[in-house]
Amino acid sequence: MERTIQPLGCFRRNADAVASHRCKVEEHRWVNDRYKYLRLSADADLAGTTRPGQFYQLKCPATNDLQPFLLRPMSVYGVGPQAGAIEFLYNVAGVGTRALSDLPVGGQMDIVGPLGNTFAFESAFTRVMVVARGVGLATMAPLLQQAAKAGVQITAVMSARTPKDLMRDEFLRGAQADVHCVYDSDGTSAVPAVDALVRGLLDARHHDAVYTCGSHRILMMLQELLRDYPQTRGEVAMEQRMACGMGVCLSCVRLFDQNGDKHFLRVCREGPVFPIRDVVGEVEFG
Repeated sequence: MERTIQPLGCFRRNADAVASHRCKVEEHRWVNDRYKYLRLSADADLAGTTRPGQFYQLKCPATNDLQPFLLRPMSVYGVGPQAGAIEFLYNVAGVGTRALSDLPVGGQMDIVGPLGNTFAFESAFTRVMVVARGVGLATMAPLLQQAAKAGVQITAVMSARTPKDLMRDEFLRGAQADVHCVYDSDGTSAVPAVDALVRGLLDARHHDAVYTCGSHRILMMLQELLRDYPQTRGEVAMEQRMACGMGVCLSCVRLFDQNGDKHFLRVCREGPVFPIRDVVGEVEFG
């Protein structure tokens, strides 16, 4: 008998709204030495159809020196207040983002989305924790705004290489939070130190959920840690290399274990948000 594999519990999709959009570049600037802020506008209601945790596929422009072929997946940093406004915050690293970094204000860009599922957030929550590093700050920034608007208290653990890389204000965007900053430069971002910090925060006050993105080692630490806090939900927005972004190419599969039942699932299609407890750390093939 053929068995149908059901998606994991956090699977929430906005598939009817997926479309290709021709956007105008309204603002494009450096935030620091590594990250750029990009604001686009489209004729469609992107703000009304895009949810925290979802992403878009961006068609990066070709230049004389850089010829990106595939679309690049990028998590949504913010939407609105206008219906067609959408924001991205990205690290200038590879061929695609280096080409994107030269896109001029007033220029055009094609994007496809919204893609993926969303964070499981309930307005009845009293307090949530976000543990973010690097690009994870952009991924979870909309979640902070959602929690703040619902009156839910926020604990934020922010990790970066050095204080100048942190982007605290860009992450919070005015949301009130109990913020704890850790850095590679002084050793406070080491896994044992973050483990002790998070445990102390969870012991001091109950958190309905812990969310993370941006660091595999922190993800694995939280998976082990949350075994001691069964009443706290844990979710991760997974980062994975993607080609199509729609589940066709199977380039982004990861192994998940739900109550002993193992599944290979596509990060772009069944994710990118998954329960922390279901992630399998490393997979060996062959």
